[in-house]
Order: sequence, then structure tokens, then C-alpha cells
Amino acid sequence: MSYRLPPLNALRAFEAAARHLSFKKAAGELSVTPTAVSHQIKSLEEFLDLPLFRRLPRALELTAQGLAMLPKVREGLECFAVAVENAHEHAGGGRLLVVAPSSFATRWLVPRLRRFTLTQPGLNLHIIRSRDTIDVEQAVAAPVFDSVDLREGDSQVVIRFGSGAYPGYRVDRMFGSDYIAVCSPKLLQSATRLREPADLRNHVLLHDDSIANERARPSWAEWLRLAGVTGIDSNAGPHFSDSGLAFVAAVDGLGIALASKPLVATALAEGRLLAPFDIVLEQQYAYYIVTPEAIANRPAVEALRHWLLEEARAEESRR
Repeated sequence: MSYRLPPLNALRAFEAAARHLSFKKAAGELSVTPTAVSHQIKSLEEFLDLPLFRRLPRALELTAQGLAMLPKVREGLECFAVAVENAHEHAGGGRLLVVAPSSFATRWLVPRLRRFTLTQPGLNLHIIRSRDTIDVEQAVAAPVFDSVDLREGDSQVVIRFGSGAYPGYRVDRMFGSDYIAVCSPKLLQSATRLREPADLRNHVLLHDDSIANERARPSWAEWLRLAGVTGIDSNAGPHFSDSGLAFVAAVDGLGIALASKPLVATALAEGRLLAPFDIVLEQQYAYYIVTPEAIANRPAVEALRHWLLEEARAEESRR
């Protein structure tokens, strides 16, 4: 079968520019000039007789045709890389990188990780914390896989906190992330009353601002509305850009935090935190395993995916 395909360099330039929405950043990644990237994109558009980008004064946007084309181009480039890797007999010889939100890595993944490593003693496993694994409102379709080079035999799995809409990748939902109010047992032992939601007016509210998309971020304003409480400044109290900091502040007794129920389950079971109220804020985001289709069936990737889903199911059954 003969294929009428554009030059590979043009496809690489398109994928990089679409991922970054920037010719300059794509050029830096590909070690060429922005002008060279622009020429590659123009030649690809001429080859297809379709516009792939809208070039705005201070921004770059994908057209509908570009958005439709991106997932398959990315998948095709990954398949090319895997084919080269297999030809050089590098399969299975690299690292397995797991990139995850900081809070998930610290409070959910690492405490369970020994059970996985015992079954995979020879695995070259790397855990990487990244805020880029949390969806933002304007995200296109790009879980970040920049740090992995499939040609070197590396595999990368991203644990993403977001909507689950990532075209071109294999996506598995692990669990949702409803939020509850948590605090140290010290607060219940203090002289300041904490028996009903209205008592929060006498306590410090802790705010986790780690989710950039404010519409998806749980807030004390929502929680207080759900509890039917008025007259409390829902924005008062310390704000933290990292959920781990809000968690430590709550454990230390600084105040009361809204926390992801699955991520504080261990702290609740151990008595380091308690949940004084039954009110639950439903969260639209969830945790997903996101893997490039081209490497999804590698033994190490498949073993990790299976283990993560089993651990998630076990956790759900205990709640």
C-alpha cells in the first residue's frame, strides 16, 4: 500500500506547536528557529490545503481542522518512535516514569507503593510530582509527556486530575474526589466550640488553591451554602497554592480545611485528622491514568495500570 504523507518534520513541527500553542516554544523543543517551524507549518497547510492554526496578534489557536488532526498525529509519531525503539531492541530497557499531582503522589501513591515494587523488583521506577497534571480551564488536550523519549525505551504514565477528556490517549478513571471538612482532633479538645457548621465562625478556614480552574475548585463559599450557614467570611484565612501545605496546616491544628476524601482517608483512619461534619462537596474532577496508546501495552505500563486500578477499587470498597 502506498501512502501520500507530508514530510515527517512538518508533522513533528505541527504536533509541538499545537501542544505548546507557540511556534517559539516548539522551536526550542525541536532545536530549530521559530521561522523554521513557521515554514514547516505553512508547508503542511499547503500540502493539506487546510488552515491548521489561527495566527492572532499575541496568540496561536488551533482551527477545527487542527484540533481534529492533532490526536492522530500525536499517536502516529508515538508509533513511529516505538517502531524505531523495537528495531534497536531497546524495548523494556528504560525507565517507567509516573508523573502525578503532588498531593496524590504524597498522600495516596507513595504510602501504597511498596506493594507494587515488591511485585516488580527490577523496575526502574521514577515518581515525578508536577502541577501540570491538574487541568486548567483553557487546556486543549495535552497531558504532559515532554520528559519521556520513547526512542530510548522510557515509558511514562501520567496521573491526571481533571475532566478525563484527553483525545489520543488511553484513559482510565481511578476515582472521584469529593471534598469534606477536616481538622485536627486538637480543635475538638479546645475551648472553642465546634459542634455544628455555624461554629466555623470561631475557627480559621484553610484554603487549598492548588486547582487553577476556579470553577472546578471546591470552596468554603460552596460548603457554607450547602450547610445553610450565613454570616461567615468564606474567603478569610490562609490560602495555600499546594494542597500538601493545607493538609499539614490542618494536621497541626491551625484550622479547618476542605480536603479530597480519598487523599485524607489514611489520615482519618490513623486519627491525625477527623471529619466533624457529614457534608460532602461533590467534585467534577477525578483522577485518571493517562497513557500514550503507543506504549499502553508495554508490560511495565500494563502492570502499573492494573495495580493502580486494583488499589483504587479496593479503596472505594472500604469507603
